[in-house]
Formats: sequence, structure tokens, C-alpha cells
Amino acid sequence: MVTPESIKHSIEGGLACQHVEVMGDGEHFQALVVSDEFAGRNRVQRHQLVYAALGDRMREEIHALSMRTLTPQEWRSGG
Repeated sequence: MVTPESIKHSIEGGLACQHVEVMGDGEHFQALVVSDEFAGRNRVQRHQLVYAALGDRMREEIHALSMRTLTPQEWRSGG
């Protein structure tokens, strides 16, 4: 079974993050990901970085993931 903690671990393992929060019920998940990697990138590009960090898990295990992707500066300012 997919857990929020396992998704968090995968994101942190594949993307340099300052902060990651993942909540969910086993089917639907919400993530807040804060990374310097997002600077200068649009929302689609930011999501692609997270999808790349999750790799095959996005296709095989995780069926619904909504994300907020922020730079540390955006996060500090209430992004």
C-alpha cells in the first residue's frame, strides 16, 4: 500500500528539497514540496521535476497526487 511517508521519502530521494509534506488516504494524496530547484520554472516544469523524482511510482502505484510546488522564498512569503 502506498503511504504518504513512502511518497515523501521518494520525493526527498530524487529532488533536493528544503521541505516536503504529504497527506493522503491511500488513494488520493496532496503534497507540498519546497525546493530551490523550482526557481525560474513554471508550474508544469516544477511538477515534472517531482514526477521524475517519483519515477515509475507515478505510473504504477500513485493514482492521484495534487501538488503545491514552491521555492523557499515563495514558501516563506506565504506562497
